[in-house]
Amino acid sequence: MKVLTDLISNFPLICTGSAWILAQILKVFTGIFRLKKFTVTELLFGTGGMPSSHSAAVMALVVSIGMSEGLTSPLLAMAFLFAMITIRDATGVRRETGEQAKVLNRILKDLAAAKDNESKERQLKELVGHTPLQVLVGAVLGIIIPFIWLAVPFYRTMIFG
Repeated sequence: MKVLTDLISNFPLICTGSAWILAQILKVFTGIFRLKKFTVTELLFGTGGMPSSHSAAVMALVVSIGMSEGLTSPLLAMAFLFAMITIRDATGVRRETGEQAKVLNRILKDLAAAKDNESKERQLKELVGHTPLQVLVGAVLGIIIPFIWLAVPFYRTMIFG
């Protein structure tokens, strides 16, 4: 029971987890709007899309550690660097991988059309990274979540005494 109490009392963990979960749930709705189809598994558990759950989670981690540990905490510095690396990866390498997948899928489709048969091979996943807007929206969501949790008296008392 103490383990559960300790986990619930971990303000950064609660903020980070809830930011990630909320971003993933929002992806289902933005994905339905964008794709015009309902694919919960792909949208809820997939990568890419609006908003960036990676950005939401790491920014919630940064803000919640800043609130609970203070602005001079080495943990805050580590969380901030971790957030910058994660966000850069989401908009850089992972996004470029998705762009390359689009080109390769187009080539495979053209090759199949040239052979007059339908390609039955698996398509490469194109939605891997994030656009800057998706990252920005995720980051803003992650910044807001700790302030929402701060409205809960238990956490407000824990942080401010």
